[in-house]
Amino acid sequence: MAAGALVAAAALLLVGPHPAPAELTDGNSEHLKREHSLMKPYQGAGSAAMPLWDFQGSTMVTSQYVRLTPDERSREGSIWNRVPCFLKDWELHVHFRIHGAGKKNLHGDGLALWYTQERLVPGPVFGSKDNFHGLAIFLDTYPNDEATERVFPYISAMVNNGSLTYDHSKDGRWTELAGCTADLRNQNHDTFLAIRYSRGRLTVMTDVEDKNEWKNCIDIAGVQLPTGYFFGASAGTGDLSDNHDIISMKLFQLMVEHPVEDETVDWTKIEPSVSLLKSPKDNVDDPTGNFRSGPLTGWKVFLLLLCALLGIIICAVVGAVVFQKRQERNKRFY
Repeated sequence: MAAGALVAAAALLLVGPHPAPAELTDGNSEHLKREHSLMKPYQGAGSAAMPLWDFQGSTMVTSQYVRLTPDERSREGSIWNRVPCFLKDWELHVHFRIHGAGKKNLHGDGLALWYTQERLVPGPVFGSKDNFHGLAIFLDTYPNDEATERVFPYISAMVNNGSLTYDHSKDGRWTELAGCTADLRNQNHDTFLAIRYSRGRLTVMTDVEDKNEWKNCIDIAGVQLPTGYFFGASAGTGDLSDNHDIISMKLFQLMVEHPVEDETVDWTKIEPSVSLLKSPKDNVDDPTGNFRSGPLTGWKVFLLLLCALLGIIICAVVGAVVFQKRQERNKRFY
């Protein structure tokens, strides 16, 4: 599918001894999948290999964290699960830390969490491949677009079928599905992010305020992701830098019911896509970090025309009544 086709389709429309953050689940039972989870104690710390996980670039595994990049310029690193995930419904809890010596707006670039077909492919998107297939959650700490009114750090979501390019100069605004501001850098307490995908609904929540509770960031329906992709994390620095650390990544299987017709679907053959009421390219910056509406969709135009027609009818009726009363009043003077 070409880039225009994906945009048109859119237009139709983990952890050591720390108190567990508030549960994101809605009551469905969940099960930790160790083959997709990265937790302390890390096996292979200090070596060039880990069971179930591959890493590359500047990534360094210590006993306390996996450092994707040090606080040095022009570094990039990533860590990827070796086992493809065939779960249709899952929830990923990520314990991370972004910190460094740089002052306000003098640090970067950020961290990305991935569920993609490709793995271990370095590139310009926070240390990983552009034009990817799958889902990316970006924790962007530096505003490249000087005209933006967003407040950084900024978390955003992107779904790609390989045809879209992430535009760093605009901080990914043209391909962003949704996002929020989160004060997640240089915190003296633990910071967490949760990504939940279930029955076509993508939810991202944060626990970065030391309140031991989840705060809503992203909630999108109509998301289609195939099974058989890989989980990973990557980070990159440029002229500015930061330490980007992963402490844990815990994946839970969600036990939810699906319609009977889903049993005949080959979930490995699904193409990543999103059904939205507007295209990501219609996004217009709002100082709150959210988006005002873009061009009117068909149903909005219909409602506007309907309201206009009703307004004309009401005005005509009122006008007729007023005219009739004036006529009656005039007759009294003859």
